[in-house]
Amino acid sequence: MKRLLGACALLSLLAGCASTDIIDPHGYDQTGVASYYGAKHHGKRTASGEAFNQNSLTAAHRQLPFGTRVKVTNLKNDESVVVRINDRGPHTRGRLIDVSREAAKQLGMFSSGTARVRVQALDD
Repeated sequence: MKRLLGACALLSLLAGCASTDIIDPHGYDQTGVASYYGAKHHGKRTASGEAFNQNSLTAAHRQLPFGTRVKVTNLKNDESVVVRINDRGPHTRGRLIDVSREAAKQLGMFSSGTARVRVQALDD
């Protein structure tokens, strides 16, 4: 029985570590829900290894490569901002992108916490 429980625990751990496939950003254009993360994450390491700065124009995306610049447009008010992908997420089902607190302010979604957005990768 202990071996069975150990095997189940190991399989659960490995399943949780499964990585998401990184996609080619060229032509990426999706709509979905954005959220933001800020104060409690400020200064913590992102998945890319850099410290999160809630005052920078950065974002988390599940599949776009680190360093990808994307234009995020709030579909309700047409405000937009360019952010750089430096983290993985969002970790909430149904969300497309997590933006920094500063990006959320510029998008006009700071009070609401979420917004329907369009995310377009920029070719540099």
